[in-house]
Amino acid sequence: MTRFVVVPQWQGSASSRAMQLIDGAEALAGDLPRPRTVVIDVPMEAGEALDTGVLRASSLGRIRAQLEAALSLSDEPVLTVGGDAGVAPAAIAHAAGRCARLAVLWIAAHPSLHDTSSSPSGAFETMALGAALGRTDAGLGLAPGILAPERVLLAAARAADTAEEAVAAELGIRAFTIPGDTDALVDALSAGDADGLYVHVDVAALDPSAIAGLVRPVPFGPSVTELTTAIARAREAVPLVGSSLSGYSPASATAATDDLGPLLRIVGALA
Repeated sequence: MTRFVVVPQWQGSASSRAMQLIDGAEALAGDLPRPRTVVIDVPMEAGEALDTGVLRASSLGRIRAQLEAALSLSDEPVLTVGGDAGVAPAAIAHAAGRCARLAVLWIAAHPSLHDTSSSPSGAFETMALGAALGRTDAGLGLAPGILAPERVLLAAARAADTAEEAVAAELGIRAFTIPGDTDALVDALSAGDADGLYVHVDVAALDPSAIAGLVRPVPFGPSVTELTTAIARAREAVPLVGSSLSGYSPASATAATDDLGPLLRIVGALA
């Protein structure tokens, strides 16, 4: 069975409405099975960069330590619920410990392949996948570098910056659309040597018509049904060992329940 770790982290976000990620995470936490859910106490202070090139790095380091401790309590698959996408590297590292050859399916409009020199904002969420690939050393354990790029697949990434496109090309990271390339995506997973799958979903991967609470909506994304179908088929190809969901930013705490229907369908696909 899946366990859940909820991390209302906003410090890694580049958005001007970053603190609304707290409302999104807490709304999702309210509909998760309480006995199987841990909620991380995220500090309210923004934190300092500490000459790392990563905004709010001091708070991110504290949160990561708490997240790692919570993840270590389970030898079952864990769905880590953000907050921003900066929660993913620690969760990926935990999942990598549950198999020998981890594949990562990163489903997001923005592929998060920046490093401290290329990120336009310095926000850690813009570097999250790059950190998991070892390209961002912030000196705070934020960059585990535990992924083989040939086992990383991007999906629904349609808002990459030039620097991110260059990294993907350099590392040979393959990109797929959903639903157009779903068959090819599944074939790529099936043809590889991975023995475990990690799926990260940033809700901005969805088409803006799917939910209202998007930080940076990007048109022409998949519907909830198209997204959950792709996840289900990926799980059939390689067994799921971990997952994360990030980026739900409702306009207010009151509005946070408006999108729970479609979001809980994604939770169900990842759990």
